Amino acid sequence: MRKDSQSTKRPILRKPVVDYREFRFSRINEPRFSHIKLLGGWVVYLALYFITENLIPANRLHVIHCALDDMIPFNEGFLIFYCFWYVLLVLSLLYFFLYDIGSFRKLQIFIMITQAFAMLVYILYPSIQIGRPEVMPRDNFLCDVMAFIYAFDTPTGVFPSLHVAYSMGIASVWNKYRGASPAMKRFVIISAILISISVVFVKQHSVLDILGAIPAGLLAEYILYGRTHAARRRLMRRKVRKAVVRMGVS
Repeated sequence: MRKDSQSTKRPILRKPVVDYREFRFSRINEPRFSHIKLLGGWVVYLALYFITENLIPANRLHVIHCALDDMIPFNEGFLIFYCFWYVLLVLSLLYFFLYDIGSFRKLQIFIMITQAFAMLVYILYPSIQIGRPEVMPRDNFLCDVMAFIYAFDTPTGVFPSLHVAYSMGIASVWNKYRGASPAMKRFVIISAILISISVVFVKQHSVLDILGAIPAGLLAEYILYGRTHAARRRLMRRKVRKAVVRMGVS
């Protein structure tokens, strides 16, 4: 009896849609493995990040600041949401990499488009953020972590915010993923909003950096889903016309 009940238990982990144990670099052009090539976008991004961080002279940097930035206080509590961005990004890519290749492609391409947009701006209009507190206002663990982040993460290359742009992509792809529950979709959307807000409360970005990320996200959304959205609008218009005709007949 005990053996039967144990044998009917479901596995804790789902089986990936692709058996990556069979992957070899010689097979990377095979349809089932070709999506792995998209990860090369991170190599290009990191190379460009090095260039923009180290090879652009300081006298070319433009200060990104607005009056609203001065009205927003530093709040180390938002560091939790700021750092959760890394968790959400990695786990989202990993989940789709294992269980939905189409969504993985969409999210990775969304990220690559926003990366290209941001890097072009960073090179043509180098930016710097000056809102960081010189001394941490409180002595606690979160402030210590924030000071550590300040030490290795320079305040340059901030406009637009990739924290915000990536969050838009994560929320967009999860919202369209049929395998996600309504609760999961709400969780991701709320997380994306809190992450986007957090960047100004931890003084890593200006409000302008958030606004600058929106066109990057909308561009990626249009490239990936523009035709789908247009088709849905046409379908909705046809349904509305049919409904109006039926109402007129009745």
